[in-house]
Amino acid sequence: MGKSRAVAGSKARADDNVRRLGRPPATDSIETRRKILETARREFAVHGYEVTTNRRIAAEVGITPAALYHYFPSKLDLYVAVRDYTEDAVATRFRDVTATEGTLVDRLSIVLEESHRMNSEDPSLAQFLGAFRIDQRRHPELATTIANHPQPLADFIVGMVDDAVSNGEVDRSDRQTILSSITILLVGLSDAMSDDLRAHRRGIDASRVLLAGGLPVRRRS
Repeated sequence: MGKSRAVAGSKARADDNVRRLGRPPATDSIETRRKILETARREFAVHGYEVTTNRRIAAEVGITPAALYHYFPSKLDLYVAVRDYTEDAVATRFRDVTATEGTLVDRLSIVLEESHRMNSEDPSLAQFLGAFRIDQRRHPELATTIANHPQPLADFIVGMVDDAVSNGEVDRSDRQTILSSITILLVGLSDAMSDDLRAHRRGIDASRVLLAGGLPVRRRS
């Protein structure tokens, strides 16, 4: 009986070791996933969806391609995860810095400054979002997949404008015009100027001048 228990205990320990080898601990898993997403974002931002390979991303992270597939079964899955991770990160920063009440122009100015701060900290954020807009036009499977995912950046912009409509700052008839103007502004800064911090700074400053007198908002006395 004692020998049977010892054998059983030894087998249980062996099985536990196999499980540990086959699957990383939770904390390591979370950290590795973050490294994969951030490395993949840089690669996709520079090389695009078609050229970037999972093998290259795995090598940059310092893991095997097989280990990468443990986290993301395909390049499409990884790309979509990077997009979701990046949009959520940017939208969260924008929501945090505009949490206090203010006019639409005030909040937009804060968003512009925060976008410059984020671009200074990690240029791959804006670069990836710009590359994504091109990639989804070239690869319909990306657009189809993303269509079923949350759109945190778009939701943030809509929420900000709808707040301005609700408080009477913006006439409802101007809602779509303002939404389009803000989208053009943010996309233009991201796509055309995010590669050069000085140009981006000039773009931010010019945008704030336009905001001061260009949007159809009611000025508060």
